[in-house]
Amino acid sequence: MKLAVSLLATLALLGCRTPGPGGVQTGAERPRRAVELFLAAVNAQDIQAMSVVWGNEKGPARDQFSRTELERREIIMQQCFAHDRYRVVDELPGEGGSRILRVEVTRGRVTKTPQFQTIKGPSERWYVLDADIAAMRDLCRPS
Repeated sequence: MKLAVSLLATLALLGCRTPGPGGVQTGAERPRRAVELFLAAVNAQDIQAMSVVWGNEKGPARDQFSRTELERREIIMQQCFAHDRYRVVDELPGEGGSRILRVEVTRGRVTKTPQFQTIKGPSERWYVLDADIAAMRDLCRPS
């Protein structure tokens, strides 16, 4: 009985969300959460999770690139942003309503501080627009 009630509660909560194409909500509710989801997807090597939080004011990247191009770009980002830990240093306003988050990304003994630019897209959801891959060049590694 408890399982059925729990399942119904979960389904009710999911029903209250505004889904994106395919029934899955994309982006994040806040700029910081978009960066957190992006970095979690990087470490999980989950290119599908990356593709729903990386995007622009039009929405997720998965809806804007061919599958081949999307996967190629995401694999490169995974190679550069794989990390042991990260810490959001600060969040500042950017141009055109974007938000800039400076994030210390550490792998081994090396720490870099890229600036993640986030932007609000459809349904008031936030997307990682730019992950500042140039700042991570020294950590990029082939898979």
